[in-house]
Amino acid sequence: MTNDFTEQNSPQKSSLIDRTLYIARMSEEGSSTLAAAYRSIGVNCRLSPESDVDSIDLARQYTIGEECYPEIVTLGSYLKVLSEPDFVPEKTAFMMLTADGPCRFGQYKQLLEKILHEKGLDEVLIISPTSANGYDGISDDSGQLFRLAWWSLICADALRKLLLQTRPYENNAGETDRVHKDSLNILCKVIERRDLSMKEKFIELVETMNHIGKKFSGIAANYETEKPLIGVVGEIFCRLDDFANAFLIKRIEIFGGEMWLAPIAEWVWYTNFMANHDLKFTGETFSKKAFENLIKSKIQMRDEHKLLAPLHKRFLGYEEPKNTSSLLKPAVPYLPYWGALGEMVLNVGGAIYLHGKGADGIIDISPFTCMNGIVCEAVYPKVSKDFNNIPIRNFYFDGTESDYDRDVEIFLELASTYKRRKKVKRVYPSHFTA
Repeated sequence: MTNDFTEQNSPQKSSLIDRTLYIARMSEEGSSTLAAAYRSIGVNCRLSPESDVDSIDLARQYTIGEECYPEIVTLGSYLKVLSEPDFVPEKTAFMMLTADGPCRFGQYKQLLEKILHEKGLDEVLIISPTSANGYDGISDDSGQLFRLAWWSLICADALRKLLLQTRPYENNAGETDRVHKDSLNILCKVIERRDLSMKEKFIELVETMNHIGKKFSGIAANYETEKPLIGVVGEIFCRLDDFANAFLIKRIEIFGGEMWLAPIAEWVWYTNFMANHDLKFTGETFSKKAFENLIKSKIQMRDEHKLLAPLHKRFLGYEEPKNTSSLLKPAVPYLPYWGALGEMVLNVGGAIYLHGKGADGIIDISPFTCMNGIVCEAVYPKVSKDFNNIPIRNFYFDGTESDYDRDVEIFLELASTYKRRKKVKRVYPSHFTA
């Protein structure tokens, strides 16, 4: 599904010049660094207001209960902007991604457009990062955005991993969050700088990741090996947005677990993989498009390796899959990637991969009634049985109250029991005590 505009949209309407672009808070790290990437090419970009009970109530005035919960969360956050004192329709833009296929994600943009039209706010611009119209007249350097966004995503995923592997072990409550916030600010300041060439900025980012790694290493912590490691897969927005998942990650940490959260970058690698798969299916293996995809993937892989090099020792035992094929092929007996598409194959493949890294349990975080979550839940019992009966639990969210603490406590007890009998032992980095 493309991000086409109606015939009434003039070039001026489709431009981001003199507009404030709002990005939804799918993750604090990913959204913040992406906003910084936009600012680096001259776009006034900021995160949308934080979600809360009021924003959810606001969104429910325009929904009927059948929508995907992330759509409600995102919509409420954007509707908050409309009530801000400095809101001016012709100076406002919202980023709302879209997609093909049966997932309700493909309807987010259309619903927002409908609501804005009913409110007489047609001058508000809605863009997708793949929309050429959205970049008209931004600057002469707008082409750098895509590569810079990739760097930002890799750094954001790494920063989140540092947070999750450190916070459960900190001696002083809140210190890891403070270091994380400070590190994110430092990272965004480098990304948004306009006085650096792309080459200079990349070098600066590598040095920044090295600096951030040292900051986390300096946090006073007791790295004991008794905590169960819980892998987290699921719908990408819900698993990454603390509000959307009722702060489940922190709840599990409070009850004694450590979390390994699937990164955003896995989706980019997956789309690259499936693009090549589709070209092979149509007999275009040696086409110009296939060659371009190969070069793009090689560059992305090289950039990722260099950016994460300073954290190599810190991430020992926490390595992500070497490639998408190694993530998807183990899931073939349950959900073949050429038939079952999207997050469901990544989730099943991710669960199996995390088992192989020594995880003590797997949690799937999904919106209530999510197709991906429901399909995965149907095959997880077989996956669990085939992999030493590792505990796997689906958590669904729709904004209603639930006794998650009870469910978390029960699951962690299962994970702790599994930890004592599991066959695949976890590899620990050197900062852990034996």
